[in-house]
Amino acid sequence: MLRLFRVLGAPSNPLAAIRTFTQRAEGGVFYGWWLVAVASTVMILSIVPFFHTMTAWFVVLERNFGWNRAQLSLAFSLSRVEGGILGPMEGLLIDRLGPRKMVVIGLTIMGLGFLMFSRVEELWQFYLAFLVMSLGAGLGTWLPMMTVLNGWFVRRRATSMSLVLVGYRLGVVAFVPLLTWAIGEDQFGWRPVALGIAVVVLVVAFPISRLVRNRPEEYGEHPDGDNVAPEELATDPNESLQPDFTWRQAIQTRAFWLMSIGHGCCSAVIVTIMVHLGPLLTDRGFSLQTVGWVVSAFTAIGIGSTLIGGYIGDRVPIRFAIFGFAILQSAAVVVLLLAHSMPMIFLFALLMGAGEGRGSLTTAIRGVYFGRRAFASIMGMSMVPMNVLLFAAPLFAGYMFVETGSYSIPFTTVAIGSALGASLFLLLGEPGQLNSRAKGSPVKAH
Repeated sequence: MLRLFRVLGAPSNPLAAIRTFTQRAEGGVFYGWWLVAVASTVMILSIVPFFHTMTAWFVVLERNFGWNRAQLSLAFSLSRVEGGILGPMEGLLIDRLGPRKMVVIGLTIMGLGFLMFSRVEELWQFYLAFLVMSLGAGLGTWLPMMTVLNGWFVRRRATSMSLVLVGYRLGVVAFVPLLTWAIGEDQFGWRPVALGIAVVVLVVAFPISRLVRNRPEEYGEHPDGDNVAPEELATDPNESLQPDFTWRQAIQTRAFWLMSIGHGCCSAVIVTIMVHLGPLLTDRGFSLQTVGWVVSAFTAIGIGSTLIGGYIGDRVPIRFAIFGFAILQSAAVVVLLLAHSMPMIFLFALLMGAGEGRGSLTTAIRGVYFGRRAFASIMGMSMVPMNVLLFAAPLFAGYMFVETGSYSIPFTTVAIGSALGASLFLLLGEPGQLNSRAKGSPVKAH
């Protein structure tokens, strides 16, 4: 490795290379934008092989071990139970220790989980490995990096989070077809690929965490690269300021529960599709490689949709934007039920990808309504009601398939639930209406 660094003309010490990078970044572009790239990389390393390739992992496990779809779906559902129980703790740890420390802890745990996954022989071993990978993802990937961006951006919160999703979805487009090809029995096989992922994640965990910076104030900067703090930007003395809720204040509001349940209903579409899309399409005679291309197709379309979503979310009431995008994904599930040809499958991919514009918005909306102080804790508390829905949806789909031999009932139920969940965001009202709900010190909202 050191020889490679010398050949490339880079410092022989990787940490020195990281310091050089951060020093150069300080002199030009606002460091928050560099953090967008760091967050995208963290998610590519973790979420792509764990979540987006899940539907392919399930196909090869079903073929190799004969486990049925209800048993395989239970693995994901158990991880939602874990997330519901540990979600509040994960959020509190991130707010207490800082995202930087949590990234290295979480990625290390995830790498160990993939190492365990590469050696499974029994169903209980698969469940255990899946739970470890899920714990690593919860501690060190999406939540800490979204917390970082919520701290570094206020005016451009939705845009920055959308750009992260764009970056990691480029990784999905590039790597999901590669991984689905590689885990095939006539290629490398799933065990060597899982082992390779484990090694890569463990090697990069510490170096990439050094690029994470928790809050701009710790480095003498302000959110969005402004010269003054957000609360000093108001020009109208009657203009309300940014909210600054604690998690205790947030959970006392109606908005917290509407967001949590609505977010869970909308996300149930994604998790159900990612678990069952591969089995559904292979049942209809399509190859595993086609599954990879379909996932890449709706992810690629989602890149453009995510950029549009971020732009819209910073300029119109964010709750309206979430509703519009979520309805598209409900329609996508209905189309998938009717899809028995490639044109219909790619119509599904088009609608599914177009609806991806809501992805960053359902996270950013917590910052809009509750502020920066306890973002991770508030998100962690949200995971309790959210994960009840995320636990039930894929397990229900697997159980109903085993019982009826069809996905019609569960997919229809998920589509309707998503539409109802999207409607809950319309009931939120303006962020400033939360002022009177906050307890303790005065809290003003934008």
